[in-house]
Amino acid sequence: MREVVQLAEDWKLRHGDSLLPAQVPGCVHTDLLTAGLIPDPFLGVHETEVAWVGRRAWTYHRDVAASDTAEEGHERTDLVCEGLDTAATITLDGRELGRTRNMHRQYRFDVTDRHGLLEVDFASAYDEAAAVRALTGERPNVYPEPFQYIRKMACSFGWDWGPTLVTAGIWRPVRLERWSTARLAGVRPLVTVDGETGRVEVRVEVERTERGADRALVVRASVAGVEAHEAVDGMRAVLALDVPDVSLWWPRGHGSQPLYELEVTLVEEGPKQGLLDSWRRRIGFRNVELDRSEDEHGTGFTLVVNGVRVFARGVNWIPDDVFPSRITPERYRTRLRQTAEAGVDLVRIWGGGIYEDDAFYDVCDELGLMVWQDFLFACAAYPEEQPVRGEVEAEARDNVVRLMPHPSLVLWNGNNENLWGFRDWEWEQALAGDSWGGGYYLDLLPRIVAELDPTRPYTAGSPWSGSWDHHPNDPEHGTHHSWEVWNRQDYAEYRESVPRFVSEFGWQAPPVMATLRRALPGERLAPDSAGMLHHQKAEDGNGKLNRGVERHFALPTDDFDRWHYLTQVVQARAIAAGIEHWRSHWPVCAGTVVWQINDCWPVSSWAAIDGDGRLKPLYHELRRVYADRLLTLQPEADGPVLAVVNQAAEEWQAAVTVRRMRADGTEVAGVVIDVTVPARSVHRHGVPEALVPDELSGKEFLVADCDDLRALHVPVPDKDFAYPTPHYDVAVQSPAGSVAGNVEVVVTAHTLVRDLLLQADRLGPEAGCDSGLRTLLPGEQARLRVTNAAEVGANAVRAALYCVEPA
Repeated sequence: MREVVQLAEDWKLRHGDSLLPAQVPGCVHTDLLTAGLIPDPFLGVHETEVAWVGRRAWTYHRDVAASDTAEEGHERTDLVCEGLDTAATITLDGRELGRTRNMHRQYRFDVTDRHGLLEVDFASAYDEAAAVRALTGERPNVYPEPFQYIRKMACSFGWDWGPTLVTAGIWRPVRLERWSTARLAGVRPLVTVDGETGRVEVRVEVERTERGADRALVVRASVAGVEAHEAVDGMRAVLALDVPDVSLWWPRGHGSQPLYELEVTLVEEGPKQGLLDSWRRRIGFRNVELDRSEDEHGTGFTLVVNGVRVFARGVNWIPDDVFPSRITPERYRTRLRQTAEAGVDLVRIWGGGIYEDDAFYDVCDELGLMVWQDFLFACAAYPEEQPVRGEVEAEARDNVVRLMPHPSLVLWNGNNENLWGFRDWEWEQALAGDSWGGGYYLDLLPRIVAELDPTRPYTAGSPWSGSWDHHPNDPEHGTHHSWEVWNRQDYAEYRESVPRFVSEFGWQAPPVMATLRRALPGERLAPDSAGMLHHQKAEDGNGKLNRGVERHFALPTDDFDRWHYLTQVVQARAIAAGIEHWRSHWPVCAGTVVWQINDCWPVSSWAAIDGDGRLKPLYHELRRVYADRLLTLQPEADGPVLAVVNQAAEEWQAAVTVRRMRADGTEVAGVVIDVTVPARSVHRHGVPEALVPDELSGKEFLVADCDDLRALHVPVPDKDFAYPTPHYDVAVQSPAGSVAGNVEVVVTAHTLVRDLLLQADRLGPEAGCDSGLRTLLPGEQARLRVTNAAEVGANAVRAALYCVEPA
């Protein structure tokens, strides 16, 4: 039987003439941090002080004992490196085992009967990129860093939300594997469903030792009580298991997520019969398709799971830490549970990051979070010559095989924005016929997916219209990235089009205040203070934030707290405006994927969860607009439209109260609209003319209520609306049996109170609140649940409450 020896202990990192304890998995930055040799690059402007780390060569080493590689009873010992970041030379007892140049793939070296000092010498990623660029020639990209020349996490070179912290190190586990006769070199389960029968076709590849070349081998597989076996023909075997009456795996909100354990074993037959190797994974039974049919609106892009068409309520995911070796399974579970609780059912793993650890996909399997997996190409022209091409193919094969058992994985995507960049960003002229990655996205990668994982769809890029017959980012065809609005327009412009699938759009806001205070210690916070500007990586990011506020409010010039609150309000409103509009046009629009759910460090960004894991108001707004049932009032050319969106599996019989209101809280007119909305459908109803607010007055608005849902339409910018001075009472209550720091804050409105927000972190850095922005009419009450507060006095709570004020 194959045996595994983990090599996680006793590593050293050479730093000048000294040796430091090294953590494996880990990286140079985290080892230097632990040793106190560099400042925390997440704090203040320390990022620039540690730039030298990424430009140096580094060496890790440890001893490998003779007993580790020459254990009696095993013919072969392999050194298996699951992740080396990135350009490395590996030696054992002074003899070179091999060289690597790809962070995203696994490497295996024969070390049978070898022992001594194991060394991993890492070259600077900058030096490796320069060497490759010298071979392939220049290629354009959107940032002044050479990430397209090296198969490494691109965003470690910096992004418009991330720091430039170019890592090196053994970032995933290292182990010795001792085995004899043969081992399982690859297992590919192709899982499909036909009626009530689940089918698993298991394709197996084996590796044999020299003495095992002619041995009779059998592969056995079992799942849900069904067993099969097949003799190995040379190096391969194919087994089929038909499982009757399977329970289907569904995306969250559509059904349950039953998982079945699939076990595959390799056995030697004959006189030396015995178990040689085993492989176990959880699988789920479901079919997934991508409907890209043409229709009267253009070319669709709709995910179909188990025959059911799905509106994808998605978010984009970036690495949760710029040092990904620090991301634990528990951290994945926390962040993904937060994601699911925001109403999300699809997570897109963006192409400038990493193929995440299996722990990520395990949690998605359990929670019913569909995964859209980018291949790792982003915002650059990539050379297709060697040595890059060979690494790209090896990396793709590695990760397709590794990830395909996960039922949550529903889509492979070739790249992020590179097809668009080739056409629109002046790359085509600059390249003058040189390769740029098109051969990867339109030929190599789809061939690999078709060969290895034909049960899942592949799309060439995001955005991508489906062919060069249409502009790559044409909203009427395929996937669309909507960035003109954030960059140049008001968020109301989201309502000007109905893309078939919006796979990126977003709006910035700073992190939560407690995160800013931790990341910028001692700084007098201002939008343009040194630390705030350093933790704003987007081009003209603060300018865009300010213009976004100014379109709706008077821009605070000397009140950072008010500026901070208003930027949060605008971010939440902007994302809500897009999602509400696009959801109201299902099934023409079949999905929205917000940029982005998470951050990799404390920064002003598009995230809903900031770099310290705290929830911005946007997070709570996602919970509202991604809920199964949604009310929205859409301003259209012929007057406001009430859209009643029902993404639940049951019919919705809704009695919607629509009222035309004055700013002083009095009602002008009202009506109850009874509608029946079938499952997974939208009902659109024009607002009666008598209820349409008088826009010229600047004193009227529209409100729709049903059950606990509310939609609001104010026809003029906030700065032109006659808001009263907000007046409300605050009471702090401690529910029976509650622990210290857990209270309920009861707010009773005496006037219109727009976008009330309790910033719980002002009551203590660990405090949280279950609610985001709330609008109250006179006489209404909101009950806000606060946990882990350090201060719970009425004055402290009132000071933590913010709302819209008259201009």
